[in-house]
Amino acid sequence: MAARGEFSSKFGFILAASGSAVGLGNIWGFPTQAASNGGAAFLLVYLVLAFCLAYPALMAELIIGRHAKSNAVNALRLISTNRFSYHMGTLTGFVGIITASLILSFYALVAGWMVCYFLAPIAALAGMQDVADWLTEFGLYRNVTFILIFMVLTVAIISGGVKDGIEKWSTRLMPAMLALLFLLIAYVLTLDGAMEGVKAYLLPDFSRAVDVNLIVGAMGQAFFSLSLGVGTMLIYGSYISQKENLSYLGRMVTFVDIGIAVMAGMLILPAMYVAQHNGVAIFDAAGQLISEDTLIFTVLPALFDTMGITGIFISAAFFILMSIAALTSSISMLEVPVAYAVENHQIDRKRAAQFIGLLIALISVAIAFNFEILFGLTIRVTTQMSQPLLGLMLCIFAGWIWHRNNMLQEIKAGYPDVEQSLFWKIWPSYVRYVCPVAILTVFGQVVFA
Repeated sequence: MAARGEFSSKFGFILAASGSAVGLGNIWGFPTQAASNGGAAFLLVYLVLAFCLAYPALMAELIIGRHAKSNAVNALRLISTNRFSYHMGTLTGFVGIITASLILSFYALVAGWMVCYFLAPIAALAGMQDVADWLTEFGLYRNVTFILIFMVLTVAIISGGVKDGIEKWSTRLMPAMLALLFLLIAYVLTLDGAMEGVKAYLLPDFSRAVDVNLIVGAMGQAFFSLSLGVGTMLIYGSYISQKENLSYLGRMVTFVDIGIAVMAGMLILPAMYVAQHNGVAIFDAAGQLISEDTLIFTVLPALFDTMGITGIFISAAFFILMSIAALTSSISMLEVPVAYAVENHQIDRKRAAQFIGLLIALISVAIAFNFEILFGLTIRVTTQMSQPLLGLMLCIFAGWIWHRNNMLQEIKAGYPDVEQSLFWKIWPSYVRYVCPVAILTVFGQVVFA
């Protein structure tokens, strides 16, 4: 097991797992959904569902991963109890590997945009306006160039392994990201119009909190914001020492992930209202958010433009924040197929990371060449179709297939008194009944809406 690699500390694991969970979905997706769904009402429902749905599903992945000390394919095979569940585990593991790889293929494209928008104000400051314009204009060569740059960074980190790659860089990037986030919030809250955004975000209209679409949207966001389903958390769980308390670690990752999403809302929503105060349109005549999916590439740059020279520095800080969030997530996605290649086919880690990284980069380039057709399709198939079904399967394995006593013994390894805890009294039933029903509800809404 030592040769395989382990996180050296609780702190290292919490930052690495939180980094995996905290991505563009938290800093981009959550605030956008909150702005579109009643602000504080969405926040309230999201917080409830994150702890009632996302945390139990996260624990299922961590417990299975640590028990197996292996990738998702091997882990689900190990806890299978008959031939049918063995084959289902194999299929679930492979679909997870494919899904994680496809998510990374479109993620690399979006992450490349973040890096472009980070570099653009620096180029403008240096007097290279043509370069700044090229960086912020949608174009094939720009997209392909920054896909490759981002994938090289991701491969370089994964090649270092668990301690010298994932943990080392997570413990550097996550504190930097948090510091940038707090500084940006502090600055934006000093601007005219920001308090309107704070009110919209923190003062709920409770009548909206019972809206079915809002509840389903919040449920989906809670589930996806923790990187659940594709095996990233299962892999990270496999690198946890037997002496660690899994219940505590899972709680800490959930708190950090949700905390960062909530703080991102404290940045984005006030910034939107500051932009509106400065004459930038953010809502249409019907009160709907304009350019919801491209919010940070339209509304926020327009806001930064109104700030003069200060806006250049704020823009660079914001997009380096987004780039860090993207990188901490991308390394966990690449680890899913790399761990399988290393453990099941005895391929050298560095070589596996380079080969698989190149394959994913080529898929990403293909998406860039056929953007109108493939970009939205890849997102829908992976995050809206495959991911909830994979999450459902992991909950079924934890709740129905794996023997309950074996699961208890695994948790007891780092938490001897777990049987008397509130966690053990509630969690097994939650993951067995509530999580599958909730995930199917989200999936049904996406498919049949």
